[in-house]
Amino acid sequence: QVQLVESGGGLVQPGGSLRLSCAASGFTLDSYAIGWFRRAPGKEREGVSCISSRQMTFYADSVKGRFTITRDNTKNTVYLQMNSLKPEDTAVYYCAADRYYGLECPADFGTWGQGTQVTVSS
Repeated sequence: QVQLVESGGGLVQPGGSLRLSCAASGFTLDSYAIGWFRRAPGKEREGVSCISSRQMTFYADSVKGRFTITRDNTKNTVYLQMNSLKPEDTAVYYCAADRYYGLECPADFGTWGQGTQVTVSS
């Protein structure tokens, strides 16, 4: 069964850090692009970051310089390191995968995780 499971969310104070993990099962990630998305209350889902199958990384302007996406193919896991967190980063974070070989990330993703809550508050 193809599955993505996110973990690492929680409550953190402004300025703090969290590392989200996206673990894949049922398939290997090395030929897939992986994206992180988030949905804040009352807002539409937005793309946060993506790492292509050829290791190119992309970030939304709102997180550039604060978030870092990496992948460990030996662990079949992608990480999102989030530093200098702000209250506006509060959202449910989802990872998604798509079998898309290349430098770029796809426009659509076929497999999604269930999400993990990130709350930034003092």
